[in-house]
Formats: sequence, structure tokens, C-alpha cells
Amino acid sequence: MKAQNCVFLSALTMACPFVRDVVDEEALVLRRAFRRERVFRDRLDPLAFPDDHLYERYRFSADGIRYLCRLLGPRIKHRTARSHALSVEQMVCVALRFFASGAFLYSVGDTEQLNKATICRTIRSVCLAIKALADVFISFPGHRSLCDIKEEFYRIAGFPNVIGAVDCTHIRIKAPSGAHEADFVNRKSFHSINVQMVCNADCVISNVVAKWPGSVHDSRIFRASEIYQCLSQGEFSGVLLGDRGYGCQPFLLTPFTDP
Repeated sequence: MKAQNCVFLSALTMACPFVRDVVDEEALVLRRAFRRERVFRDRLDPLAFPDDHLYERYRFSADGIRYLCRLLGPRIKHRTARSHALSVEQMVCVALRFFASGAFLYSVGDTEQLNKATICRTIRSVCLAIKALADVFISFPGHRSLCDIKEEFYRIAGFPNVIGAVDCTHIRIKAPSGAHEADFVNRKSFHSINVQMVCNADCVISNVVAKWPGSVHDSRIFRASEIYQCLSQGEFSGVLLGDRGYGCQPFLLTPFTDP
């Protein structure tokens, strides 16, 4: 009987590593020995695909993505490779996939084989890096001379002395909480931010104002903008083109409805 009890206790001790509540110290040691090793999923190199594949998913070619990686890398690169940290290329592609698709975070995560929290942190890091460089690339009237900008506009429709085209677009947002929620409902009855942009003849953005709720009219945003003050004070020689939502100014012209 004693021998049978010893065999039973020995078998119980060996089985303890597979039981949740283990008390025996030796069984804890065995449990650690049988602990399953952490497995990381293999993440494919996003730049190992042809350009048509990349354009369809990220809206950029491989050379364009590499340029963004060189530009943003110093600001988003992880200090160490602990826990299989994402590379700069992977972080940029995750953000581009989100920008291109406008999908939910978990949808982007399923596509890129990453969890939602990682996707959220990555997109935030890339957005902050891009924001820090905004003034380098968005500069009115642009990085070319005024004469070149006017010539490019003139080639389009023979309109002289034009240095930019201005308009606003509504960026849909979730309904904000608080007393000012109704201010963000635009004329199309959804919540948005009314963003004013100025571009040159090549559709390159040279000025952005993105702080007004959707109910604010385009002309109101323009009158309160810094570019309005600069043009009204004669800092730039030339005119902007706008649609009928703007009033005519010495520095802003709108087209005839029926010329």
C-alpha cells in the first residue's frame, strides 16, 4: 500500500506542471521547463513587392517609400530591437496603409499582421514626425519663384498673374462631445473640420489651415487666415483663384458663372 502511495505521489508531482494551481516547488521548476517559448510572427518586407502592388496598397512606389523612410527615420526609429520592434520601413508602410484605406485600426492590423495597439502607436509616431516637418514642405507661395508659378498657371488656361488656387474641403470626423458639438455639423449634415488649402499649378499644397469646425463658411476661414493678411498687405505680387464661395478682392478673383 505504501509503495502504491509513493508511485501515486510521484505521478501527481509529474502531472503538476500541467495543473493551474501548483504548490509543489519541484513541480514549479518542471512547469518552467515545459513553458512554451514566445513565438513572433514573421513580418514580410513591405518593399519586396513590385510598384503596382505598392501603389494599390500604400499609394507610393518603392522609391517613394524609401524616401519617406530616410526622411522620417531619425524621428520614428526605435532605439533598440527589443521584442522584435518594427523597422522604419514597416512603420511607414503601416501608416501609409491607414492613410490610403481609411479603414479601422484592427483592419489595418489584420492586414499587416499586427495588433491594434501597435498600429495605433505606429500611426501616431509617423503623424507626429510628419507634422514636425510640415513647415519644410508646405510654404506659400512655394519653393519656386513667383515668375515660374505664374507661367505654369498661364499655360493651363491663359490666366495671367496667378500664384495659387484656394478652396476648402470637409474632413469627416466623429461627433465631438461638449457644448460645441453642433458647430461641427456642416451643410451636408455630417460632422467635419473645414480645411482650407492653397495649391500651385502642379496641385502641390502650399498653405493649409485645418482648425475650423464644419459649420464655418469658406470665406470666413479665408478672411481669418494668415495668408489673407499677407496678401492684403501686398507681401506677394499676384492673385489667388477661388470659386463662387469667395468674394472678389484685389488679390482674389472668382470665375464668371456663365462667361
